Amino acid sequence: MALVVIIINPVSGGGRDQGRERAARARTALQAINQRPEIYISERRGHARELAAAAVARGATLVCAWGGDGTMNEVGSALVNTPAALALIPSGSGNGLARTLGVSLDPIRAMSDACRATPRAIDAGQCNDDWFFSVAGVGFDAYVAAGFERAGATRRGLFTYIRVAAWGLVGYVPRSYIVDGVRTGRPALLVTVANAAQFGNGAWIAPDARVDDGQLDLVIAEERSRFASLRAVPRLFTKTIGRAAGVSTRSVTHVTIEDDEPIPYHVDGEPRPGSRRLDMTVRPAVLRISVR
Repeated sequence: MALVVIIINPVSGGGRDQGRERAARARTALQAINQRPEIYISERRGHARELAAAAVARGATLVCAWGGDGTMNEVGSALVNTPAALALIPSGSGNGLARTLGVSLDPIRAMSDACRATPRAIDAGQCNDDWFFSVAGVGFDAYVAAGFERAGATRRGLFTYIRVAAWGLVGYVPRSYIVDGVRTGRPALLVTVANAAQFGNGAWIAPDARVDDGQLDLVIAEERSRFASLRAVPRLFTKTIGRAAGVSTRSVTHVTIEDDEPIPYHVDGEPRPGSRRLDMTVRPAVLRISVR
């Protein structure tokens, strides 16, 4: 019987500790389909990655990340270039990769589907020393990611994310960046590098992005005015953001983003300290993923 490992973020999706409840549901669901589960609850930032690396060392064939995009990123980073496959049990505020791949938002259904699926390889992005599987970038989305992080684990959830984003649209000051040696003509609201198509919650930042095409999609949104930016927001939900004024998209295998001052950035919605130069490169077919 294959070893299936479940790694649970107990506070994803709302802040209330649901670790024991989720562990009990996972154990019951997997035993019902004759799987041998090992279930672990992460306790701090970075712990999910440690648990996933240990699971691979023990010979796990399937490692399920029950949480949001941050949990997915930690677990996936430990599985890159290993035989183990990643499964997604989405319970976060955005669930960008899971939504892009059509993973069920019902955790029991997601686990069952993952155990029955045939794993396939997908690409990953590498931003300096960090892996990303959905999106990475600088600008407004990095600003929101940092604000969401400051809200703390007990105040997380979709409402908090919306509140942070709404205040950001009022007060965020865009910057100009040097992208592949060329400075953006206007201050950029964001520069996003997408392996998958969504930020999450149905917001399609790169509708044509594919996780297995050996490419990343570079999206640059230069701000003409804050009013124009606000008017463009609905386009994220109709897959037409590329038609908005000041937005350009192109496929890349490598891109550099530079500035004279350190640039705060994010990988899969997780904020990172600023760096004056970000090198983002696609790594084709390095992660096995089990989705139906």
